[in-house]
Amino acid sequence: MRKLIILFLFSVSFYSYGQNTDSLTIRKIYNEALSNGKSYEWLRHLTKQIGPRLSGSEGAQKAVDWTKQLMEKQGFDRVFLQEVMVPHWVRGAKEVAYIQNGKQKTSVPIAALGGSVATPAKGVEAQVIEVKSFPELRALGAEKVKGKIVFFNRPMDPTKTITFEAYGGAVEQRANGATEAAKLGAVGAIVRSMGLAQDDNPHTGGMRYGTGVPLIPAAAISTNGANLLSKTLADNPGLTFYFKQSCESLPDAKSYNVVGEIKGSEKPNEIIVVGGHLDSWDLAEGAHDDGTGCVQSIEVLRIMKSLGIKPKRTIRAVMFMNEENGLRGGIKYADLAKQNNEKHIAAIESDEGGFTPRGFGIVGTAQQKEKVIQWKPLLAPYGLHDIGPGGGGADIGPLVNIGTVLFGFKPDSQRYFDFHHTPVDTFEAVNKRELELGGASMAALVYLLDTYGL
Repeated sequence: MRKLIILFLFSVSFYSYGQNTDSLTIRKIYNEALSNGKSYEWLRHLTKQIGPRLSGSEGAQKAVDWTKQLMEKQGFDRVFLQEVMVPHWVRGAKEVAYIQNGKQKTSVPIAALGGSVATPAKGVEAQVIEVKSFPELRALGAEKVKGKIVFFNRPMDPTKTITFEAYGGAVEQRANGATEAAKLGAVGAIVRSMGLAQDDNPHTGGMRYGTGVPLIPAAAISTNGANLLSKTLADNPGLTFYFKQSCESLPDAKSYNVVGEIKGSEKPNEIIVVGGHLDSWDLAEGAHDDGTGCVQSIEVLRIMKSLGIKPKRTIRAVMFMNEENGLRGGIKYADLAKQNNEKHIAAIESDEGGFTPRGFGIVGTAQQKEKVIQWKPLLAPYGLHDIGPGGGGADIGPLVNIGTVLFGFKPDSQRYFDFHHTPVDTFEAVNKRELELGGASMAALVYLLDTYGL
């Protein structure tokens, strides 16, 4: 009996010692990020000196070159590129759109959707059919839709406190609206922007065409513009809408994922990934989406190196290419990981903006989730309370097929869709302290994953 008591006391003492050591290390991680963090200045360069980085563009290549050089300067053990062929879509001249209501012409802000075809050179003008859903559109039938512009006007649900749920409930209009409209003979598709704010900033984003369906031009209209069009239509169903856009798809272009790593001291063949996507839409600087995720990921490795933390496992920062309109970088990374028989035990993605950290979503087994949830007392003092089942991230998603546990970094989401895919996603929209807290939060989780595994 006495031996059991001694063993129990030893176990409790050892556990407390481990908890205390972890707590002190995590405190050092946050101190380093908040006192000496580099991510904000890195983001300044990425957004102000390089700017928009749509796949296949000159900006995307400049970003590849710069992030490779940046990670080399940090003295990481290895920095390398992974070649990947990506789509190359260009917007062309700024879009023009207006509502023609009798003799009154009112301009409204639009942005061509990524992947859309151009309008004819003279533009498209037609009567408008407003719908809130695909079933409503189909119920109208070709007789009422043919030759018209379909206006998809279902807002994101403002009652959803998790804004990504609101986004998920509306975004299929953007992705598939042109295809559904074209099936019934429409000549164009106009989609309400995916945002909760009422403003004049149109949100671009990816769309796709179905096989065997006519390719009709598709554009997003700002939320204010959508409200105006809807109200004017209610007063005059016979009005017309005009829009002109000059976008085109060029042949696929060569690009790269950029990877930097610190080699593991005990289990170098076990890999923990932290990453974001280097590409951005062309309307702005791609600050929150996803410059913040990229610089936070590099910052994780810098913090570990600065504090002299020698990880047991290999830690990789991956700048994925082509998340916005193809996901080819994420797919290529996972394909190479499988081809090279690499063992990825965990992957963390930051792609929800650089706002105040709230937690992590986990994709894994019940046992794996439970192990991570047990670390909440170590992370809660830093505001990381929302830790549990959830999504991982688009770029790391393909890694689930080789048994990787996925983590999605979850900052406060309430303001994210004010900036997402818009012209106002600029460096000025990011708060320095919030950004640095995010990098520290990711580094803290990486430290625990490396120390205890899954």
